[in-house]
This record gives sequence, structure tokens and C-alpha cells, in this order.
Amino acid sequence: MPEGKIIRALSGFYDVLAEGRVLRCRARGRFRKDGLSPLVGDMAAVQETEPGQGYVIEILPRRNRFVRPAVANVDMLVLLCAMVNPVTDPFLVDRVAAIAEHSGCGVAVCVNKCDLNRGDALYGAFSRGTGYPVLRTSAVTGEGVGELLALIRGKTVAFTGNSGVGKSSLLNRIAPGLCLPVGEVSQRLGRGRHTTRHVELYDAGEGTLIADTPGFSSFDLTHMRPIPKEELQNCFPEFRPWLGRCRFDDCSHRNEPGCAVLTALERGEIAPSRHDSYCRLYEISAQYKAWE
Repeated sequence: MPEGKIIRALSGFYDVLAEGRVLRCRARGRFRKDGLSPLVGDMAAVQETEPGQGYVIEILPRRNRFVRPAVANVDMLVLLCAMVNPVTDPFLVDRVAAIAEHSGCGVAVCVNKCDLNRGDALYGAFSRGTGYPVLRTSAVTGEGVGELLALIRGKTVAFTGNSGVGKSSLLNRIAPGLCLPVGEVSQRLGRGRHTTRHVELYDAGEGTLIADTPGFSSFDLTHMRPIPKEELQNCFPEFRPWLGRCRFDDCSHRNEPGCAVLTALERGEIAPSRHDSYCRLYEISAQYKAWE
């Protein structure tokens, strides 16, 4: 039974690249019964029933998986944000970055549309102790494109961010052959239209696979399962040098005396916006009494 990678998911069909051919497949009904949905990026066993068509029979073990964006087996999430047209809420990016950390996935941050606004606040917050690659990018001028290409070369990556942040425009600049549709940002509402309707892996050459994903909003993130509050501290890399140094072993790093993380925050070694996001995520996680 051949195995391949799911490269596209659309309206209940899955395109699987197997043995040099793309098969248009449906998923067996037992997946729905088991509460399992195939995702773009999954390695799957398939059964061809007629030329070019078949069924996804089995999903092979995943290294990681995400709900938003709906992808699996990703080496790096490239999180796009901007300080203009529309302005990104830092909490949205922080929450997705924390989920990536919890899933063992690499993170890079692109402060996009830097030809319109340099995004100093966002750039500074993620540059302060996170260890993430942080780039300024522009599809208009090409700034940061070469650096981004070098960063993702040979990896399976997913580009994600709030609607209208310019994912498709930047991808078209990186790989012009993609010709992805680009939408306008509503001046009245200050947000973009969902020009990307589905998740698809694109071959950008040199072993690089890129997923362009639908933009997300605050509403979308409410459907994400929260990270257990006891594990949340490990999802903020700038906290790690200070973990285990607090006065109390069960310190939540929010308002306890003798907290090493709060001391680092006061010294400017942790960005206030990042700590604020941690506290908000902690409150969300604390509402869940049992982790399932």
C-alpha cells in the first residue's frame, strides 16, 4: 500500500503526493468515527481505487499538529504580524507562538509591511530573549525576503497570521510562480479578506515546502485547546533562564514575591507585552480544571 504526503485539503478531498503522482482521495469513514481528521502535511497510507483517485486508509504518526493553522508535521511556523493596515494584536501572535513551542515546532516572526511601518514595538518584543529569528519583511520592496528564504530552505513551513497581514503577497514575492490571490484590506473595518480559502503545501524548490493558510482572528483562537497552566511557562523561551530560581517552587510568575521571572521583567530582559500575554493565557488555562 503506497504512502505519501497530503499536500492539499479542500471540501472533503485530500490530494496525496505518493510515488511521484498526486491522488485525489477521500478519507475512510472510520476517521470520522475515531474523531481524527487528515491534515495537510500528514504522511498517509493510501489505496488507489481507479486511476488518480482513491482513499486515505491510515494516518502515519505525526511529529506535531495544529488546529489553526490546520497542518501537521511542520518544521517551523512563520508568524506574520504588522503594525499597519491591519494592526496585529500581539496576543494573537504570542498565543500561536506558545502553541508552537508546546508542540515542539520552530518559530520565526516576520514583522511584515515594514515599508509602511517598521513595527518597532513588535520587533523589539520578540527580539528580547525569545531566541526566535525576527525579520522585517516587505513584499513591495523585497526587504528581508532573501533572509527569510535562507531561514526556511529545506524545511516544511507554514505561514500564518491575522487576516490581511500580507501572507500571500509575501509568498508571491518569495516564489513568484505560486501566483496566489491577494485581497485588499477593508479601510472601514481595518482587516483583510480571507483570500486563502484552504490549506495547501507549495513546492518552493530546494526541498522547501510552504503552507499558505487562511488568516485567523481572535474568534478563531478561542477554539484552540489551552496549554496546561503548569506547562505554559516552558512555552515562553525568555522565561527559561529564570525557571527554578523563584522563591516558591509552584510560582506562577504573575505576582508572587521573590519571582525570578518578574525580576527579569523589571530589568527589561522580558518584554512587558510578552509577559502580559503569558498572564492572559494562564488565566485561560486556569479555567480548565482537568486536562484531557
